[in-house]
Amino acid sequence: MSKWAPDNIRDVGESVGFNHLDDELITAVASAVESILSTVIEKALVLVQASGRSALTTRDIGNALQVLGVEPLYGYESTRRLRFGEAFIGSGHPIYYVEDEEMDLEKLINAPLPKVPRPMALTGHYTALEGVQPTIPQNPTTAESLMQVIGPKLPGANASGLALTDDVTVRPRVHHVVSEEHQQYFERVAAALLDPDDEHTRRAALSSVRFESGLHQLVPYFVQFIGEKVTHNLRDVFVLTQVMHLAAALMVNNNLHFEPYAGFIVPPILTCVVSRRLGNDATPLATFALRALGSSILGLICWKFSAISPTLRPRLVRAFLKIFLNPNATVGMQYGAMKGMHDVGGPESIRTFILPNLKEYGNLLLINYRTPEEDQERGVHERENHEGENGNHDSNDDLRPESGMVMKAILEALLTLENKNDLRPLRINAAQQPLTNGHSTTGAGQNDAEEELLRTRLQEKLGPVIGSRVYALGRPRLNEVILSDDWMPN
Repeated sequence: MSKWAPDNIRDVGESVGFNHLDDELITAVASAVESILSTVIEKALVLVQASGRSALTTRDIGNALQVLGVEPLYGYESTRRLRFGEAFIGSGHPIYYVEDEEMDLEKLINAPLPKVPRPMALTGHYTALEGVQPTIPQNPTTAESLMQVIGPKLPGANASGLALTDDVTVRPRVHHVVSEEHQQYFERVAAALLDPDDEHTRRAALSSVRFESGLHQLVPYFVQFIGEKVTHNLRDVFVLTQVMHLAAALMVNNNLHFEPYAGFIVPPILTCVVSRRLGNDATPLATFALRALGSSILGLICWKFSAISPTLRPRLVRAFLKIFLNPNATVGMQYGAMKGMHDVGGPESIRTFILPNLKEYGNLLLINYRTPEEDQERGVHERENHEGENGNHDSNDDLRPESGMVMKAILEALLTLENKNDLRPLRINAAQQPLTNGHSTTGAGQNDAEEELLRTRLQEKLGPVIGSRVYALGRPRLNEVILSDDWMPN
C-alpha cells in the first residue's frame, strides 16, 4: 500500500474537475506519485552530498528536477533556512506550513535608511604587463589570491573564507627539494653570468651548463631566472645576451628533459627578438646581435620540439610575419622578425610569405636612405664613382646602418631559396628568356642587354631597392628561383 494518502489524490482531482474517481485509480496514482517523489528526493540528496552540505534546500530540489529533465519550480527559492510549523484541523492529518518571521512595524519604520549605492561605471586597467601583475587597487594582491583559494579550508575560518585568528601559517602543498650542492651551483652560475668583468668564468659556467648531466632539477629554476632577467632588464643588452647564452646552453644539453619547459622559455626569447625597446637608445646597433642570437635559439627549439608541439612553428611564423609587415614597427623589430622567419620558418616561409611582400617593404626602405648631409660626410659620392667604374653595387652603404642590417638579413634569407640539392629544372615562361647574369658567351652587346633586362625584371619583382641588391649578388640560380612563376617548394 502506498504511503501517499489517497485522500490527497482525491482532493487534488476534485480541485481540477474530476469529482468521481475510482478507488483503484486513486491507489495507482498515489503509487506513481510516491515513486516520482522518491526519485526527486534521492537525486537532490546526491547533489547535497556532492556539494559537501548536510541540509536539503529548495534549490537542491530545483536542481534535481533539472537533472531529471523536468522544468524546476519557481518562486520557492530562499536564501534563509525555512521553518515549518504543524497545525491540526479536526481529527484529520496534520498540515505543515512555512512560519513567517514576525517583524515589528515600528522598528522597521524607524530603522535608518541604507546608503545610496554608487552609480555603475566601467573603468579599464591592466591585469598584467609583460607577464607581471601591476600593484594597483583593482588587482588582488598575492596574499588575497591565495586566501581566496585556500581560505575556506583553513582552520578558524568563517563562512566568507577569512581566517579569524592571526596565527595561521600557509604552507605550500608540494615541496621541491633541491640539494645544497645544486643551490650553490645555481647561485654560482647566475653570479658568473652577470659578472661583466670575468669572461673566463662566464665561459666556464656556460660550458658546464652545456654538458653537465645532473642539472634536471635546476631546469625550472633556470627558466624562471631567464624570464625574470628579461622582464626586468630590457635596457641592459649585456644581461639579455648572457641569459640568451644560458638558454642556448640548456637547449644543446642532451642530458636534460627539456620538453615540459619549452613553452615557458619561448616568451622571454621572443621578447629579445622582436621587442620594441631593447638596450640603450644611444647604441641601437648593439641589439641586432642579441636579436639574431634569440632567433637562432627559437629555430633550435622548433627543430627539437616541433613533433611534440606541432603548433609552435606556425604560431611563431605568424607572429614574425605580422611584425615584419607592420609599417609602425621599428627597424629593430623588423630585423628580428626577418631573422625569425629565416631561422624558424625556413625557405618555404621565405618563399611563401616574404618574397611576395618584398616590393612593398622596399618602399619603406626608401624612407630610410641617408640624407645628403650624411652622404657627404661618408664620402658616398666618391664611392659611387668608384663603383661606377667597376660596374658593381653590392653594398648597403647608401642606407642607414639599421636599415642596412635589415637588408643584409633579407639577402641572407633569400639565399636559402637557392637550394643546390634540388636538381629539378626550373620552368620559365616562354616570354621569360633565361638570363645568365653576366655569364653569357654570345657577345658583349647581347650580354649587356640581358643584364639590363635581368636587372629590370628583378626590380619589378622585388622593388628598386631590394631588386638592385639581389642583382648585385650575381647568383644566377637565385635569380631564376625568384623570377620563376611555377616554382614549387620541396
